[in-house]
Amino acid sequence: MGRATTLKALLSTAWLVCVLADQLADDSSTKEGANDRVECVCANRHECTDTCFGYVCFFTVVHGYASRGCFELQQYEQCRSHSIPDFHINCCSEHLCNFNLTEPKEPEVNPEPGAADSAIMLVAVPLLILLIVAMAVCALVVWLRSRKPHYRLTHMDDHDATMMKVPAGADPTYGDIFDEFCTSGSGTGLPYLVQRTMARQISLVECVGKGRYGEVWRGTWMGESVAVKIFSSRDEQSWFRETEIYNTVQLRHDNILGFIASDMTSKNSSTQLWLITHFHELGSLYDFLQYSSLDPEGCLRMCLSVASGLVHLHTEILSTQGKPAIAHRDLKSRNILVKRNGQCCIADLGLGVIHSQSNDYLDVGTNPRVGTKRYMAPEVLDESIRVDVFESYKQTDIWALGLVLWEISRRTVVNGIVEDYRPPFFDMVPSDPSFEDMRKVVCVDQHRPSLHNRLYSHPILSSIAKVMKECWFQSPPARLTALRVRKTLSKLDQDTDQGTDKLKQDV
Repeated sequence: MGRATTLKALLSTAWLVCVLADQLADDSSTKEGANDRVECVCANRHECTDTCFGYVCFFTVVHGYASRGCFELQQYEQCRSHSIPDFHINCCSEHLCNFNLTEPKEPEVNPEPGAADSAIMLVAVPLLILLIVAMAVCALVVWLRSRKPHYRLTHMDDHDATMMKVPAGADPTYGDIFDEFCTSGSGTGLPYLVQRTMARQISLVECVGKGRYGEVWRGTWMGESVAVKIFSSRDEQSWFRETEIYNTVQLRHDNILGFIASDMTSKNSSTQLWLITHFHELGSLYDFLQYSSLDPEGCLRMCLSVASGLVHLHTEILSTQGKPAIAHRDLKSRNILVKRNGQCCIADLGLGVIHSQSNDYLDVGTNPRVGTKRYMAPEVLDESIRVDVFESYKQTDIWALGLVLWEISRRTVVNGIVEDYRPPFFDMVPSDPSFEDMRKVVCVDQHRPSLHNRLYSHPILSSIAKVMKECWFQSPPARLTALRVRKTLSKLDQDTDQGTDKLKQDV
């Protein structure tokens, strides 16, 4: 079946053995406690002050940064991550039990054989037998799957899914890989223990981007290209936040960048923070618009895809495997990637704000980074935003969405006319505007990006221009919601398809 399939089988077996060993070592009282909510000490976290309620309490240390809090049932698997460099987590299930939890010291090694050695042998021998049996079962499953077509589950809408057939013997795809490893765990990527082996399995090929956060590399994993975002040490909070969001909520969506894993690795005696995602060779929307122009239908498809991704982020899904609502806070063309089918997916969730109405919490994270000044809404620039109200953050995303739609429409050809790419407010502020530059233009003078007359000569672009203007109201509550933007653009897309079909029939 090839080297990639063999790697998948071995990794799957290793993960199974790790989980079983972890379960043998787990304290049974912790498992029982996961079913009852307990009060926990909460410290150094924004979603609570002194205490919180959850299924287990935790104490964690990341690069010397300690925090205490509570996990919901779907986050329980994170309690198993004990052996990651510079990362420690400990969980318990009694009221306020994490008050005295501390980072454990390295255990002393006892060279004398004794009862401990016997206990290890009692566990190791059955596990070795289990490993051999598991490998045999994997080989049988691989052989059986090679005799029939593979199927891959691809999410097409917020709630609907469709099955896409992949020919037998084809190279592995992201869908195949997730089918192989994904369980009903809480996160959107691979199981937590599997993620902690990723850095050793990926070969970095070429650097495809650099920024204040660090670098993005194209790597190869199991025969597929993946993107590896390597964070600089000064942006550790963004890595930690993005990892936290991806691993605790169900984010899988066509228009959200596909998450695979998060890992730490050591290079030249320094720790590197990796975020591994799907790779899109066309790069960011910002890069794409530099060298590509669009027709009106392509413009609409691209704008609709960005709005669809934002709707999925902003929506809280109430179910057993649900997700809280998330505001992006740094939406811009550099944080949106272009897929080969002409659609986009939203990336960089390091500044995300999490809100759950059902559980009544608002988590703004601890990241000191702020959003991009050029895309900041008036209420952020004049500091009138209500930071304790989740709707406020969603409304700033809508302002930025309007600017992204403006960037896309500017590169759309109408009557043979198209404009060069320019960033929003390019003709009003310097190339690297200050906070005060933007405040004067947006809040004091209340300027908005100018719209070329050609946009109004085409029905699709004139409708998109109207949507933009309704995203730019000075008063945040007056702006459209992401759902309203998506519905408007979706109806426009349907009307365009129907008009095209009618034109073909007439011809």
